[in-house]
Amino acid sequence: MIALGGSIGTGLFVASGSAIATAGPGGAIAAYVGIGLMVFFLMTSLGEMATYVPVSGSFSEYASRFVDPAFGFALGWNYWLNWAITLAVDVSTTAIVMHFWLPNLPGWLISVGFLALIFVINVVSAKSFAETEYWLSLVKVITVIVFLGVGLLTIAGIMGGSHPVGLKNYTTGAAPFVGGLPATLSVFVVAGFSFQGTELIGITAGESETPETS
Repeated sequence: MIALGGSIGTGLFVASGSAIATAGPGGAIAAYVGIGLMVFFLMTSLGEMATYVPVSGSFSEYASRFVDPAFGFALGWNYWLNWAITLAVDVSTTAIVMHFWLPNLPGWLISVGFLALIFVINVVSAKSFAETEYWLSLVKVITVIVFLGVGLLTIAGIMGGSHPVGLKNYTTGAAPFVGGLPATLSVFVVAGFSFQGTELIGITAGESETPETS
């Protein structure tokens, strides 16, 4: 659940719209499918290593042990920088989203509030982080399922109008592949960002007593 919910966030709820606008629905789907296949094979390999060598260092430790200590060192700092930047992006996006319901509240105050909440959850214990991450991941998974259901009902014409929309928007203008191959390749960056968080399962395996069965 943590790996599944960890990949659902800013990249899917917010950035996916820009991906469709940049490369069209066809280009966006191609990018997400391509990155999805890569993540599948990557997570399969990570799962095998996590059960064979369950250490708290996760893939940074694996890189040091199976490749080179310098590579593991660089990977560890790169991963820290990755989440340091992502945290800033997430709290900024939170302020933008919350502005819809709280238009008079300063954005910086919302960002600081959520940043403090994240800090408290992480500083208490690993268990508090895991419990919070699990239940929030469940909420995100349910939200995605609801979105898919509403989308299918809209396509069928049951919601949002009397006439079925169908797939006619896939051929509007230059769609389905807007901008051709260059635009599709540029969306791979957004798709990769959207899948960020799946690697958390490798980190949590090091915190589990029995990762082989957990």
